[in-house]
Amino acid sequence: MARTILVSGSIAYDRIMNFPDHFKNHIMPDKLHVLNVSFVVETVEERFGGTAGNIAYNLRLLGERPLIVSAVGEDGGFYTEHLLEEGIETDYIAIIPERKTAFAHIITDLDDNQISAFHVGALSDVVVSRVIPKEAELAIISPETKEAMMDRAAVYKEQALPYVFDPAQQIPQFSGDELRECITDARIVIGNDYEMSLIERKTGWSISDIAKRGGVAVVTCGENGSKIYTGKEIIMVDAIRPRKFIDPTGAGDSYRAGFVAGFLEGRALSECGRIGSWVASRAIEYYGAQEHRFTREDLNASLI
Repeated sequence: MARTILVSGSIAYDRIMNFPDHFKNHIMPDKLHVLNVSFVVETVEERFGGTAGNIAYNLRLLGERPLIVSAVGEDGGFYTEHLLEEGIETDYIAIIPERKTAFAHIITDLDDNQISAFHVGALSDVVVSRVIPKEAELAIISPETKEAMMDRAAVYKEQALPYVFDPAQQIPQFSGDELRECITDARIVIGNDYEMSLIERKTGWSISDIAKRGGVAVVTCGENGSKIYTGKEIIMVDAIRPRKFIDPTGAGDSYRAGFVAGFLEGRALSECGRIGSWVASRAIEYYGAQEHRFTREDLNASLI
């Protein structure tokens, strides 16, 4: 039976570009204070993206019922039509007139490093509602404005709705106190190894400390797999290699969807990590964050 999951964060149009070289060959560490670099890209593609859109897309493939809580601009009709075609409800997506839908320009090099520029657009006008669908079993707070993320954490705590805190690109906007407030009582805190190191530095808490404040802390490490902290132990999960490597955009969001789906099913944490890794590997096999497809049968057959 499908579980209802609130997914807040960005809905964005991605412009994805491949740089056929290594960023490190063109950036001089001793000249970062006068950085002036231009990358000539090989390909440019426009795709559906944004953290909320990507996570919801994968949750739907996994058979769940994601409800996206976000906003688009006057040009967002193309995106909402896409969501409806994928069976994702759009009732909680606000349309902001005279605003553009958020967009990201993403450049990936041969080492799969990425440089992004993000415009928040309609997300700057998001209003956080205190009305939560009664059937919601969990909420995922992914990057939007810091203020909206903090408001959502406060509302979910007040209404005793378990939530996942995934600050990612917005971590620099938070103070240590603000991060500690959102982390405390979060059922899951998740980020990649760089993001979690930044959280540690800002909060003064170790990753084990973070897990003790809620329940689980998850650190994704790309091709090196992921680490799941419970406050008592660290569970190591190997990465699942994709059948072909095309584009890493959206792989982290895919992992989050897989982990959360397994978590809500009551699976062991190691298995949640393997599901997340498998879903991420499927996303990497296509250009764009919402181009891959799979069924539950595909997942079950692959993890036997």
